[in-house]
Amino acid sequence: MKAIITDLDRTLLHTDKSVSEHTIAVLKKCHDHGILIMAASARPIRDILIYNNLIGFDAITATNGAVISLHQKLLEIGISCESGEKILSAILEYPDVFLSIETSKGLYSNRDIPIWEPVIWDKFPTLPEDIILYKILASSGQKPLYEGIETTLTDDVYHTIANNDLIQIMSKEATKWNGIKQMLSHFGVSTGEAVYFGDDNDDIEPIKNCGLGVAVSNAIPSVLDIADRIIDSNDMDGVARFIEENLL
Repeated sequence: MKAIITDLDRTLLHTDKSVSEHTIAVLKKCHDHGILIMAASARPIRDILIYNNLIGFDAITATNGAVISLHQKLLEIGISCESGEKILSAILEYPDVFLSIETSKGLYSNRDIPIWEPVIWDKFPTLPEDIILYKILASSGQKPLYEGIETTLTDDVYHTIANNDLIQIMSKEATKWNGIKQMLSHFGVSTGEAVYFGDDNDDIEPIKNCGLGVAVSNAIPSVLDIADRIIDSNDMDGVARFIEENLL
């Protein structure tokens, strides 16, 4: 394999969001062997930088594919403002909605989220000016939002649900798989020469389409069902152990 691509949360990272010294050491050995190391995550790019400083990713797909970092080149794929405001307006018809948007100018939310430090925005569905809208995030303590989310979407977007409660809405062009293809193409590596590690819904496409698709044992059932290999959990450094035993 010429490239290792990994999801972060619940895959490469421990449940407490740390990355072990063992994992860092193994990924350094991969670099020393000329193997590319890439990240593909739902996290915004700013939240990946701490891990990038430790690991030194050769490329990063962030925000579910809405942002692709190729060293000095940054690709951004957003939802149109017209579609964004239509979707936000429809979502706000549901009760008890917790709403955020990830943008080129940071995170805006209708409630405070201390660990994320968003800009509190009370003007939804109106969007802030001069932004690229990467992603809409919605959740609720009530079922109607989840049962009706499809009816809020415009034709140019899709949605996934992370951790069984967080709705994520992105442009149809902004997927992890499209981001991965961009990263591999940049380095002249085919998808068949890449191994992918993941655990959740947005990891299904890359697990199916990379040369080797690997699920951590703590992955959701639909990911476990389609993976080529199932490895130890994220808290057991499953990714690093697999790389050591099979790729180095």
